[in-house]
Amino acid sequence: MSGTFRPHGLWTALVTPFSTDLQVDHDAFRRLIEFQIEEGVDGVLPCGTTGESPTLSWQEHDAVVEAGVRVVEGRVGVLAGTGSNNTQEAIRASKQAKDAGATAVLLVDCYYNGPSSLELRTEYYERILEAVPDVPIVPYVIPGRSGCALSAADLAILHLNDPKRVPAVKQATGDLERMRLDRKLAGPALSILSGDDEMTLSMMRDEEIRASGVISVLSNIVPGAIAQLVRAESADDAEETDRLSAALAPLLGLVTCNVTAVRTLPNGQSVEVTDKFRNPVPVKTMMAGLGMISSAKRAPLGRMSSTAVAQCRKALRAVHSADPGIFGPLEDAFDVRIDQRLGDDGIWSALAR
Repeated sequence: MSGTFRPHGLWTALVTPFSTDLQVDHDAFRRLIEFQIEEGVDGVLPCGTTGESPTLSWQEHDAVVEAGVRVVEGRVGVLAGTGSNNTQEAIRASKQAKDAGATAVLLVDCYYNGPSSLELRTEYYERILEAVPDVPIVPYVIPGRSGCALSAADLAILHLNDPKRVPAVKQATGDLERMRLDRKLAGPALSILSGDDEMTLSMMRDEEIRASGVISVLSNIVPGAIAQLVRAESADDAEETDRLSAALAPLLGLVTCNVTAVRTLPNGQSVEVTDKFRNPVPVKTMMAGLGMISSAKRAPLGRMSSTAVAQCRKALRAVHSADPGIFGPLEDAFDVRIDQRLGDDGIWSALAR
């Protein structure tokens, strides 16, 4: 295991860069991790949903985790995504991540087959804890994607039975009352990590939640600024926290991008719909627009509409206008000029469908 797991601060849920032929781009992945470390993250998460883990083969999944550990070289933590809707697959992946040197593993609630919370605890989390000793696990509660949820009571049982093995939860329910119950039942030792960029400050400031940090999507782009935001809040520096929060606000709401569109049916009828482009489509689009990685994503994920791309570009422009220094480290790390990239219509039109 690579170091002691310290579930606080900023952990970046890494995208998985692909080449134009949709193979994992390990050079781009290495460059992204180095950027994260240079900008002061506390850890990185390879092979989460942001890393398009559902479309990685298990061989690719293992290789990405191994590459992440190898590049990090113990400088920060590595929280490997190893969850599945198949307990045996999760056990195998968790063993592999542990052997590779991951600091801890992130286990998402079992998507689609919809176990009860009792089954999640006894037939998933507890089995993995028994089968893969000596590595901490972090339950990931995200009912909007998984269609089920580990309850606050069952989370508390896991944590209180073995606080060192279950030291934290990634909370992405969007439900502050549920998070308050997590804290009430599990007690003060459980680390609650935000799984929603735009809710991080609310979760940290709520005295009944007291979140200790965030597993962030948008820190792929601005790790330094989000790390500073989390540390300023932890240090009760309200002035700096509010300054950074205001500057980053246009970006932090774009983990998912919702836009209204019109579909024309074969019979000529027009219907208004909402297109919901979910993580990692917006963040990968913005990273490609800024010159960090290619825009390649594996189907069924694809390009956003021109309206959605324009919304992402507008948000980036607003952040850059509010504080040009926020993107400064990105310019140096990726040898790009933000003004030039944001002003080039051709770059952004090429990213739209």
